[in-house]
Amino acid sequence: MSPGYLLDATSQLLCAHGGKAQPAAPAARVRVSGQPVVIQSTAYAVAGCALTGTPNPPCATAQFVSAATRVTSMNQPVLLQDSQSQCAPTGTPLSVLVTQIRVKGT
Repeated sequence: MSPGYLLDATSQLLCAHGGKAQPAAPAARVRVSGQPVVIQSTAYAVAGCALTGTPNPPCATAQFVSAATRVTSMNQPVLLQDSQSQCAPTGTPLSVLVTQIRVKGT
């Protein structure tokens, strides 16, 4: 994985159908610009997925399947802007739109 900016509690992520994703509980021990970073084990809640009201179930949650290999918090890898994720139940990834731009990790 190449160097990428760390995700924090204020990073903006969307599902493939435009739903906003928020981390359930960022890692409060490590902060970047005053905001807690997010670790790989953190689940994301997805709200506003455009599949709502269609025959297909909307994205409800997301989990990251890859993260930093050299940077950790609480013995868990931190998430980077290029970390890979998967929404449930659709299987589509989240897109990172905005993240902090002070700290990079690998």
